[in-house]
Amino acid sequence: MAFELLVAVLFVGGTITLTLIAYFLMRLITGGDPDGQERDLASSIIFRVSALHGLILALVFAQEMIDYQQLRNETATESNAIADIYFDAGRYGGGHAGAIQTPLSEYISVVVDKEWAILGATDRLTPEAWAKWDAAYAAVLDLEPTNKREESLRNHMLERLYTVAESRTKRESNVADSMSGIFWFAALSGVVFIALAYYSYPPQRRNIVLISMFGAYTGIILFLIYAFSNPYSPPAAMSPGRLLRLQEQIRHSISQPPQT
Repeated sequence: MAFELLVAVLFVGGTITLTLIAYFLMRLITGGDPDGQERDLASSIIFRVSALHGLILALVFAQEMIDYQQLRNETATESNAIADIYFDAGRYGGGHAGAIQTPLSEYISVVVDKEWAILGATDRLTPEAWAKWDAAYAAVLDLEPTNKREESLRNHMLERLYTVAESRTKRESNVADSMSGIFWFAALSGVVFIALAYYSYPPQRRNIVLISMFGAYTGIILFLIYAFSNPYSPPAAMSPGRLLRLQEQIRHSISQPPQT
């Protein structure tokens, strides 16, 4: 929590500072209060640049929120697919359950304990998790159904394994498509240009407070965009909650004595 608060303060404080520096620099360059026509022109420029700047921030913020929610949905899809495979392996019977369930259980542990954090740091999935997925996949491929029930279970497990692989790929692509430096250049340029156009207003206390409010709110939006751009790392790291709950469910099912 302390780290998240620190980053937020840095964003807000940085944009306020940048705004005031640009404002006072323009005041210094222009050499005082402008006349009426110059003030009207500055106001017109503020309106147009602010509209474009606000549109850019709104679109990018909305896209980051959509991507964040899509990742949450993909994690739920992956968790549900793993659960289907795990419990279908138990239904298949014939002593084959362990060869499928063991690598799946290990796969969840690798994703929760290692891969989630590694994705935030390197933007890459771990070979170890892929190896656990491949072991479960190979075990399902080796099944030799003897009746329609077993054939249906095998086909369903294969289908759900493909779903897990697809969800993994989407998890990686989500963080790999992180925010471009071009966006940050455009966002900060917008802050500077708007602040420059405020030079037509004298540096009175109320005006300084209002200009600082503009910088602070822009900093909050930029902080949120930054936070949601990498859902595997702070300050807005998403917890693999569905996978954790599935892990607990599997451990609970293992600890339960078989029904007689």
